Amino acid sequence: MISPATLAQMLDTLLLNPEQPVEPTPFTAIVIDSRKVTPGALFVALRGEQTDGHRFLADAVERGAIGLLSRVLPPDLPSQVRVFLVEDTLVALQQAAKRWRAAQPARLIGITGSVGKTTTREAVADVLRSQFETLESPRNFNSDIGLPLALLALAPSHAWAVMEMGPYDQREMELLVDVGAPDVAIVTNVGPTHLERFGSIEATEAIKGLLPASLSPDGVAILNGDDERVRRMRTRTSARTLLFGLGEDVDLRATEIVTHGLDGIGFTLHLPDAPAGIPIRTPLAGAHHAMTALAAAAVAHVAGYAPSEIAEALTTLRSGSRLKPRRGYSGALILDDTYNAAPLSMRAALDLLSEMPGRRIAVLGDMLELGSEEEAAHREVGAYTMGRCDRLLAIGPRSRGITDGAWDAGHRELQWFADKTEAAEILRNELGADDVVLIKASHGLALETIVEALITPPGPAALRPPPRPDARAEESAP
Repeated sequence: MISPATLAQMLDTLLLNPEQPVEPTPFTAIVIDSRKVTPGALFVALRGEQTDGHRFLADAVERGAIGLLSRVLPPDLPSQVRVFLVEDTLVALQQAAKRWRAAQPARLIGITGSVGKTTTREAVADVLRSQFETLESPRNFNSDIGLPLALLALAPSHAWAVMEMGPYDQREMELLVDVGAPDVAIVTNVGPTHLERFGSIEATEAIKGLLPASLSPDGVAILNGDDERVRRMRTRTSARTLLFGLGEDVDLRATEIVTHGLDGIGFTLHLPDAPAGIPIRTPLAGAHHAMTALAAAAVAHVAGYAPSEIAEALTTLRSGSRLKPRRGYSGALILDDTYNAAPLSMRAALDLLSEMPGRRIAVLGDMLELGSEEEAAHREVGAYTMGRCDRLLAIGPRSRGITDGAWDAGHRELQWFADKTEAAEILRNELGADDVVLIKASHGLALETIVEALITPPGPAALRPPPRPDARAEESAP
């Protein structure tokens, strides 16, 4: 973690008050939400759409902040509080992080893609931690605010840093690769996600491709060789490339995939130095996570792991933070995947549901930010439900396309709801102990309220509205 003295050095000419004394002891934390300030922290006052962090400078000091990155000098400050006065706190945060990252010895891995960034980040960090001290960016710290915050936690002891990069647009991706200066790039896939921001699938490819394109010749680009849009990114980089996938023309390949439901998967891993293959068993649930394991294996290969060490490291992976198995009050198994949704992740979740025993029910809601692909994407997901669930419930105006696509594909056990409350009540009244329910939609639909309704015994506690997001909340970038 950076210290006040070093932060002043990194800010350099950006500081408007460089004459203040500074301390060499590192900050305990760097936060943008005054409610999360701990004694010894640096509070960064950012101006947002809803509020201005400068309103909470006094609150941060009262909670124990010893540093303030601010564009105003608050009155009546305790003597132990250091104010880093700058014209633009966001620019200052980004520049300090860029310079601090450049001064650290860690090799940095940047991860981007339409879906799968978080699970890939977790898997890569888990594999590296088996042999190296590794910094992993916190959940959702993948934007022009989150990445700098994560980078300032780097320490000289870190050998590796694993960072997500989830840009809002091309300008932001350019900033992320500039600040992060990655040594290794991983691109998971390119799909019709956030098209309302990016404009087209071609623009999405171009934006995601800025990550491998930013690498120096001694870097490594780890690319999904089964995704043609990602595969051709190797022509945009001067770095060494490693392709991973299920097809034959790749450097790291998975064959003979066997699924074990929520207990994970097994497969045979073929590496450049073990082409005959080695058996792998990992707790990642769902056949689609063979690709996640392959990306992590590629990083281990780059880091110098022997094939047997890669196999051992893959057994220790977290099962994944997005999909959470929960037990309903009726005994039904609830697959809570309400964090977010896109066409690729919808299909992966449906594949996992299809592997489960019992009656399989899919509760699918709108996928947001798909732009011109919206109608076609919803219909395609609907068609994909055929044979993968016994019953389909769709929620939200866009999900009409899901039921239409499912009907055209031959699915007859389906219902559409404008109101999630009605869908929840139907499920509450009919679920049995042998049922498995997948609940998935874009986060804006807040289908976690259905999950809570299904795990809460009947009584006055029914559907509760989700907590209203506070403007000062920590990062929530895509």
